[in-house]
Amino acid sequence: MPDTTRESDQILSAAGKSLQVQREGGTHRPGDSIGKGSAATKRKNWLKRAKYFAGAVLTIFVSASVAGLVLDGIGFAGIMAVALAVMAAAYVFSNYPKVKIPKRTELKQGEPKQMVARTELWLESQRPALPAPAVKVVDQIGVQLDALGLQLETVDQTHPSVAEVRELVGEYIPETIDNYRKIPEHLRGEQHVGKSADDRLTASLGKISGEIDRVTRRLAEGALDDLAIKDRYLEYRYGGDEALSDNTLSDKSS
Repeated sequence: MPDTTRESDQILSAAGKSLQVQREGGTHRPGDSIGKGSAATKRKNWLKRAKYFAGAVLTIFVSASVAGLVLDGIGFAGIMAVALAVMAAAYVFSNYPKVKIPKRTELKQGEPKQMVARTELWLESQRPALPAPAVKVVDQIGVQLDALGLQLETVDQTHPSVAEVRELVGEYIPETIDNYRKIPEHLRGEQHVGKSADDRLTASLGKISGEIDRVTRRLAEGALDDLAIKDRYLEYRYGGDEALSDNTLSDKSS
């Protein structure tokens, strides 16, 4: 039986972070990750780079050692060559391999954890082209996707909410941003039918954020109900705080 108490705590914690971000208007800097999924992907990429760099340095030193044995020393020129080779390896593997930005068609594919990470990475790649208010909403969506992804891992993949999330993530979000980016940059701030493109983008992303929150709350209802049932059972089985205090005092007196 799943630990509903722990799941509910995680859900409420993620929701609290989401509300904090919304109150502050977004706390991420342009280069920061908008969620844990994209941050984890970047960490894996950096670990891969570190392994490649370590392997390159090992190869360089082994080659230099072999050359030193064969040539009876590599001299100053050889030492400088080794140093330059290490510097070159450091430059190459500090920039490559790059984190792969997923394509639109890949956003709603795979398991929920992969789907969340891909969407967060894609949204991060779009931020430079978005107006500041929309960037704040994108940051909120990143936090919300973390909470939603956590829930989807414990939900049957045939559940209607999963298909709804895939539609939100894989269609509505990218379509909204792509439609905005099709508008020439110098026209995005101009009024058209009462609103500018910047305002419409921010409003649309806000609606998507609200829909993600609605789905998250709906999925959380089961865990919250289970927690409430468990709480009522414990209260019935062991009584309230006063009963527990009386039992403790009686145990001490005996």
